[in-house]
Order: sequence, then C-alpha cells, then structure tokens
Amino acid sequence: MAKVKRGQLPTSEEFAVWREYLETFETARARIEARLHQDTQLSGGDYRVLLALSEADEKALRSSELAAQIGWERSRLSGHLGRMEKRGLIRREPCAEDARGSRVCLTDEGARAFRGSTLPHLQAVKEIFLDAFSPQQIADLGQAAADLRGHLDSGDESRR
Repeated sequence: MAKVKRGQLPTSEEFAVWREYLETFETARARIEARLHQDTQLSGGDYRVLLALSEADEKALRSSELAAQIGWERSRLSGHLGRMEKRGLIRREPCAEDARGSRVCLTDEGARAFRGSTLPHLQAVKEIFLDAFSPQQIADLGQAAADLRGHLDSGDESRR
C-alpha cells in the first residue's frame, strides 16, 4: 500500500464539499430523469442517445463513436440500443467502412420522440436545477464546471 504524504488528502471541509456536491447532483439528476420518463416515456439514457444522434451528421454515428460521446462502455450501450431498436427509436446497420462495426441511425420515430421530449426536459432542468440559483450563481457554476472539465481533460490529476 502506498504511503500518503501529509497534504495529499482533502481536508474534512473539502471532503464535505465533495460529498454535498455528489449527493446533490445525484438527487437532481434522478429527479430530472424521473420527470423525463414521466412526461415522455424516455429514460435519461434514451435521451442521451437520441440527443447525440440528432446532432450527428446524417443523424447516425458508429456505435464506438456514440459510446465515447456519451461516456458509456460499449457493452452497456449495446444492450441499451437493443431495447431502443425494439421500440423503433433507432436502427443499427453495418458500417460501409468496416464490416465489423455498426452504425446507429436515428429513425423517424426516434426523431419524433426526441423532439417531443425536448420541451418537457428543458422545463424539468429549469425547475429542478436552474431555478435554485441566481444568475451570478449560474455563471459561477458554469465557470466551475469548465474549470473541472479542463482539469479532467488535461489528464493531470495532481494539478492544484
């Protein structure tokens, strides 16, 4: 087991902030996803897939690109796509460039479901998340999220 040097662990106050952030974010995410499902019959995962496909060129992505874009393991995505395909929201077809790969395509039914979910989803985000903050707090949260993303993207987790 590696020895931890003094100062390498978060203070109790810092750890309390982490826990509060994590627990609050999970509660907000769960409430927004519950509203999405209640209002549209789409899960949060369905919405992420449909959003990515709706923004893609030709409304299609290779399954590996889709997995990377939404941050899922390919095995998780494969099972989810199977359920979405049965509901007619997406279609999978062989890749022209690589017979081993597949393209995930947004169907007309999927596009309709996504369009129909957008307004209820945005309303839930506003009511559950945004309405809790002042405009300055929203700007500060945006900056904090951008800073965290930059830190994560840099690959330097020891940066302070």
